[in-house]
Amino acid sequence: MKNLKRQWKFIVVLIAGAVGLISQFALHSKSLFSIGNLQFPVHAIIIDIIGILMAISLLLEIFHDWKTGRYGVDILAVIAVVSTILIGDVWAEWMILVMMTGGETLEDYATGQANKELRALLDKTPRIANKLVDGKITEVKVDDLQVGDTVLIKPGQQVPVDGQIVKGTSSFDQSSLTGESVPVTKNPGDDLMSGSVNGDVAVEMKVTKAAKDSEYQSIVALVKSSQAQPAKFVKMADRYAIPFTVISLIIGGVAWAVSGDATRFAEVMVVASPCPLLIAAPVALVSGMSSMSAHHIIVKSGPTLEKLARAKTFAFDKTGTLTENQLIVDQVVTDDKSFDQKELQSLAASVEQQSSHVIASSLVKATNKDWIHAVTNLKETTAQGVEGDVDGKHVKVGKLSFVAPDHEKLDVTSTAVYISINGKFAGYITLKDKMRPESPETIARLRRQGAEDIMMLTGDHKQVAEKVAKEAGITDVRSELLPSQKIQAIKDVPKDLRPVVMTGDGVNDAPSLTAADVGIAMGAKGATAASESADAVIMVNDISKVNDAVAISKHTMKVANIDVLTAIGVVIIIELIAFTGVIPAFWGAILQEVVDMITISLGLLAKTKPSDKQFGLEEK
Repeated sequence: MKNLKRQWKFIVVLIAGAVGLISQFALHSKSLFSIGNLQFPVHAIIIDIIGILMAISLLLEIFHDWKTGRYGVDILAVIAVVSTILIGDVWAEWMILVMMTGGETLEDYATGQANKELRALLDKTPRIANKLVDGKITEVKVDDLQVGDTVLIKPGQQVPVDGQIVKGTSSFDQSSLTGESVPVTKNPGDDLMSGSVNGDVAVEMKVTKAAKDSEYQSIVALVKSSQAQPAKFVKMADRYAIPFTVISLIIGGVAWAVSGDATRFAEVMVVASPCPLLIAAPVALVSGMSSMSAHHIIVKSGPTLEKLARAKTFAFDKTGTLTENQLIVDQVVTDDKSFDQKELQSLAASVEQQSSHVIASSLVKATNKDWIHAVTNLKETTAQGVEGDVDGKHVKVGKLSFVAPDHEKLDVTSTAVYISINGKFAGYITLKDKMRPESPETIARLRRQGAEDIMMLTGDHKQVAEKVAKEAGITDVRSELLPSQKIQAIKDVPKDLRPVVMTGDGVNDAPSLTAADVGIAMGAKGATAASESADAVIMVNDISKVNDAVAISKHTMKVANIDVLTAIGVVIIIELIAFTGVIPAFWGAILQEVVDMITISLGLLAKTKPSDKQFGLEEK
């Protein structure tokens, strides 16, 4: 709506100019009245009325900004309009109005170009689903689907909501969600994420989440949130507002004093219009947000880019962030020489194969399928363990107190399952969290990107935490922390080591993400609470995207700062030339339009690829 209002202002100014040209040069309209030396023909009256209305509108915006503590450069635009009205230079006034409204329209266009990846995501949102009722297909709105409904996904169609396949096998393109370039084959019982695209075979899916809670819709909600934030961008330009305004007024005032002609002041004020300065930061920052989106990172606001570019401390959760939240076998320790490691793991996994416990399923998954045998007389004791007969042996797997109650306590610091065979303690198997393969390189790159401190905040045991941290390359380890203690650890970071960036994936990380200067959520697997609390969300299961986020932010802020300073430099040079009186107000306004175009073009460079140094791929 705001963009439409800006476009109409521009159209009104153009129409006024066209009417004025016809009135002055075709109809040769005479002055209707005069004030002193100033004549007021029809075209001058029309343009002056529009100029006064535009100036009043801008003044109201300025007063609103002042009340909120923001001091911008818009006052120069008002001074330029008023100056040209007072000296009676109608067409210079019209050019300033064209510049003001046209600059806003150009900014909207550039923002639209920079933002097209985000819009593409919104445009692809599934809206209609093929619901199956008594074997018949009924088209319904995606928002009307209920958990438990059965939906038919035809070849080439998007999955409308999160669900589970109940019939059919097909390949699904999940690239827009996970970054996987190769389609993934899905069978009955497998989960489907909304937004993934079906291949060549129709499948039937049972709805497991309503539209508002589904994966793709949560991404769209984040995108909409990021699009609602652009007003904050101009704060960057405001840092230069007061000095730029003072310099411009001094140059204009001195020009007036030296020449003794108020027209000279107006000529300087025309070229001092702040449009390029106001356009520079928003275009660059929106371009940076667009680049983030193309790298599967959703950023919710412009200030997040500024903080990421300056970040000095990075904090990481362990489970599901630095690790894959998937246990793998670490050690197999035998206590009975009649069984080797392979047989001990084989017997334990065979008994655990029907258990739904995460440790049991991890052990089974980590064991060669050929080692797993049939189990009989299976019995599970809640929160203790399981037992059963495998190859004629009675095997118990679980807690030490369950499998061998009389055995002395063992000093095992890792996650472990204990095994007894035929009533005799046989050994234990330790499991560890599987490190993400990209975690060590991610930490190393962050240091090359300028990180001064990297810490791991986890609720896990000290020995487990230190082992993971050592493998990842992190020396600052805080273990056995409650969520409140994680928040305190972030708050305790000294001022000279801020901003602080916290990366996490779970519900328990949400408070920490909020406490950090920048919270980054690993949102690929639908960690909704973390994603909603975060300033940025990584939509693929790849922690190295933190490096990408830092690189893009550094590149964006570099472009934005160069753009703003270039705009200021060029405008001040033109002001100094206008000081001499060689640039009439009309041509000064045209020059401003050229500077606007240069500024927008420079801002769009934020979409280009950052350097290898910014990515942390080479030493600083």
